[in-house]
Amino acid sequence: MEKTILISQDLSCAGQVSMAVALPILGALGFSPTILPTAILSTHTGGFGNNTYLDLSSEMEKIIAHWETIPLSFSAIYLGYLGNKPLDILLNNIDSLATNSFLLLDPVMGDHGKLYRGFNSNYVHQMQHLVQKANLITPNVTEAQLLLGKECTTNTLSSAAALKLATELNKKYKNKQILLTGVPKTDEKIGIVGIDNISQEIWQLETPKIGSSFFGTGDIFASVLLGALLRDNTLKAATKIAMDFISNTIQKNMQFNCYNSRFGLDYSLELPVLLKQLN
Repeated sequence: MEKTILISQDLSCAGQVSMAVALPILGALGFSPTILPTAILSTHTGGFGNNTYLDLSSEMEKIIAHWETIPLSFSAIYLGYLGNKPLDILLNNIDSLATNSFLLLDPVMGDHGKLYRGFNSNYVHQMQHLVQKANLITPNVTEAQLLLGKECTTNTLSSAAALKLATELNKKYKNKQILLTGVPKTDEKIGIVGIDNISQEIWQLETPKIGSSFFGTGDIFASVLLGALLRDNTLKAATKIAMDFISNTIQKNMQFNCYNSRFGLDYSLELPVLLKQLN
């Protein structure tokens, strides 16, 4: 049976981020994507100056209303960067959209110890409600701290501290699965903590930090992760596949000097390997 995926996040017209990577990656993996764009941006917000931003929240309501007449159903839903009004709309409609769907929520709100531009405490509060609807959440450390109402930090974390943060999320939200992503470790590595309440497993994975920061890696990670999960991999196995994909993509981009740090990574270099691995 064909697996249909609803992707709802913003679309940057330039740059390998958000829906511009989620749609082609999940389509290439053989799924049937449906999109619900939250906004259209001329570029993403990192390093391009004053980008344009067109909020699509009013159109989202019309799209959802039309879908209800068809009707549409989805095997999985992937929510990324939303924005203030789109978050409210999805909160109001997620129960009808996600009937019998696996819901992956990347609660994009901030990084490096602070909220992204345009977000405030009310956005965090609304996201805390949406998180409760998800089967799997993939916050970074800053987003986990925001979801828990903690002071945001930029410190490196020991394995014990990262596990404590993930455990607190699990206790508060009780999602079936939790990934604490992008954990800055003390030994120049990036870590992930996984809590799988389905298999009753808790684990940590690490990968060496390569180069500087690259825009869109979180979006690529979540897209590959979802694809691997829908190909019946366990959460831990899917996480390893997504981590390796990011790591290998960065290495190949640096090796061939074919990336622009503002535009993001050329994931096509590693895509054939992923297709062979999952298909």
